[in-house]
Amino acid sequence: MLDTTVLVGSQDLVVTPVAQRPPTGSAISGFLPRWKRVGDRILAAFLLVATAPVIAVAMVLVKVASRGPAIYSQTRLGLNGRLFTMYKIRTMTHNCEAGSGPRWATPDDPRQIRFGRLLRRTHLDELPQLWNVLRGDMSLVGPRPERPEIVAQFESLIPWYSVRLTVPPGLTGLAQLNLPPDSSIDSVRRKLRYDVHYAANLGVWLDLRLLLTTATTLIGIPFAVSRVILRIPGPDVIEVDRVDAPTGLYP
Repeated sequence: MLDTTVLVGSQDLVVTPVAQRPPTGSAISGFLPRWKRVGDRILAAFLLVATAPVIAVAMVLVKVASRGPAIYSQTRLGLNGRLFTMYKIRTMTHNCEAGSGPRWATPDDPRQIRFGRLLRRTHLDELPQLWNVLRGDMSLVGPRPERPEIVAQFESLIPWYSVRLTVPPGLTGLAQLNLPPDSSIDSVRRKLRYDVHYAANLGVWLDLRLLLTTATTLIGIPFAVSRVILRIPGPDVIEVDRVDAPTGLYP
């Protein structure tokens, strides 16, 4: 196989694929449970109303800090690879990718506007995604929604990457809680194990525990504490050499 170059942050990273991706449509879960669809919309509607004042204040801060819209939109991939428009509070300069093209944000990203780091660190910039959950584009819990340009590259580099599209993307999730933001192909490969584990073990109890862990983390309780109390699957369960999916497949 030929080496392939992927833009990661500000560097070109050369990696060699170890296998071909699975056929299009490979899936672990064959359908989206009714409890998840209904529960997502009810809770998202409540949270959207409750956080509306916070969203409004955040939007004002963005308008004070820089020119451009307070809310920005991006195309992301949803369930089964369906395209949708995701909304977030802008934390970067307007049209910051005009010259560079799609790229990951970094902790000390120079493109961040004033108050941008605060909004990202507190995750307030993601609150408009509750509208996406209400619309059915996303779930409260699931893999991180990724951009189609980046997915197209990863599908050719990482075996079974498309499995993460068999469940809707989420505001929070098993991979997002356990691991830091993506920074390399290896980190994407590692996160995929968590996404596959979530898809294989999708259930009410797992979603409730992940939502509760997210809430406790946001109010300052260390994830390590919540993980033990709520028995959130971690590296000791997921990052081991074993088969842990109904399909008998693992990245």
